[in-house]
Amino acid sequence: MNKILLILSLVLLQACAGPEIQDYQGREPAFAPQEFFNGPLTAHGVLKDRAGLVTRTFNADIEASWQDGVGTLEEKFEFDDGEIQYRTWTLTPAGKNRYTATAGDVIGPGTASVAGNAFNLQYTLEIDYRGDKLTLAVDDWMWRVSDEVVINQSTLKKWGFTVGSIQLVIRKLDDQN
Repeated sequence: MNKILLILSLVLLQACAGPEIQDYQGREPAFAPQEFFNGPLTAHGVLKDRAGLVTRTFNADIEASWQDGVGTLEEKFEFDDGEIQYRTWTLTPAGKNRYTATAGDVIGPGTASVAGNAFNLQYTLEIDYRGDKLTLAVDDWMWRVSDEVVINQSTLKKWGFTVGSIQLVIRKLDDQN
C-alpha cells in the first residue's frame, strides 16, 4: 500500500511540474529582450477566469527603450469595459540571461530568465479586486515566434491555485507608426 501511495504521489508531483526555461535552449528565433523590447509595440489579449471563460479583452500600447543596459517598458492598457491601466516595467540585468523586474504594482522584484526563443518572468502582482487589494503570483511566459511577434501566456495564482490566465500577442511596430 505504501508503494502505491508513493508512486501515486510521484505521478501527481510530475503532473504539477511545468516547463523550465532551459527547455527552450537553442530554439529560434532567439529572444533578445534588448532587441525585441525596443521601440513601439502593440498588444492584444484576453483575461480568463479559472474556468477558462474570457472575462475581459484589452489592447495595449507599449513604448520600450534601453539605457545603460537597463530596459524600460511603458505600458498603457485599454480594457473593453473602458478601464485604462498604466504600468512601467524596469528590467535590470542580473547575470547571464537573467533580469530583475520591477513595476509600481509589483511587490518586490520579479525575476526573469531567457533561453532560446523564451522569456519567463515571475512576480507578485497587487491588484484591486472588488474594492480590496489582492496579491497574485504571476508566471509569465513569452515565446518569440517571428522577428515581430511574441506570444504571451500568464498564469495567475492565489495560494497555489490557478485563479485566471492572460493570453496576448505582442507585435513590434515600425518606429514611424
